[in-house]
Amino acid sequence: MTTSKRNQAILLLLATLIAAVMALPLVWMLSTGFKNDFEALSGRMDFLPRKPTLDNFRQGLGGELMNTPVLRWIANSLSVGAIGTAIVLLIDSMAAFALARLTDLPLRRLLLPMFIASLMIPGVLTFLPMYMEFNALGLINTYPALILPATAGAFGVFLLYQFFLSFPKEIEEAGRIDGVNKWQLYARILMPSAVPILVTLGIFTFMGIYNDFVWPLYATTSPEMRTITAGIAMMATGSYTQSYGKLMAMTTVAALPVVLIFILGQKSFVRAITSSGVK
Repeated sequence: MTTSKRNQAILLLLATLIAAVMALPLVWMLSTGFKNDFEALSGRMDFLPRKPTLDNFRQGLGGELMNTPVLRWIANSLSVGAIGTAIVLLIDSMAAFALARLTDLPLRRLLLPMFIASLMIPGVLTFLPMYMEFNALGLINTYPALILPATAGAFGVFLLYQFFLSFPKEIEEAGRIDGVNKWQLYARILMPSAVPILVTLGIFTFMGIYNDFVWPLYATTSPEMRTITAGIAMMATGSYTQSYGKLMAMTTVAALPVVLIFILGQKSFVRAITSSGVK
């Protein structure tokens, strides 16, 4: 075996071990979801349930668990994530376009450093002021309270800014010769070219909103308004503290939408990383 092949084999083995370590909690979660509470609490390290059961999934999705409307929580998470992601893509792309292509924008050179500097501010510092602001507006325990905090982000502006800045000027000049205005340049030329970047940003944004835990936990007060992450947390500290099978079953259901979205958008995700690296 040559040195290069030996190195490849070592790297492949290392990647396999890392993947196995990363997948182990997911496999354990899925396995526990099919166990009854007695088997889940037995402490045995059995990845395959001895008596598989669908009762945990049936009771959770069927609404048989007291005061835990799991399907409503999932619907809340999906709707809030979808609406928030759409608004983020619109606002961030327009801001990035203005910073990258509109040379006559006032304070253009000052705004970008301010956006980048905002990335260094920990979210925990803005949590209390944001809560007080939404409480003063009477928006706590409403959908706007779950959607509005995530409707724009400096990361998305910076990501799209880099792409728009590297867009060939020759295409823009050709469009202007044909009578394309600024809005048409944004909507008809730049946005279709930025689809892989937009899909990547959309995946990150949706996962961030869908998986958010702290803000939905404090911004909602009624069971019907909770998202799936806050709902499962309330289950884990409430009547189902020892019901590991039910908790893992609902956690598996909660993870499915994010996993499916990532799988469906994987090609665009890889294409965006590759194109950004080449540029």
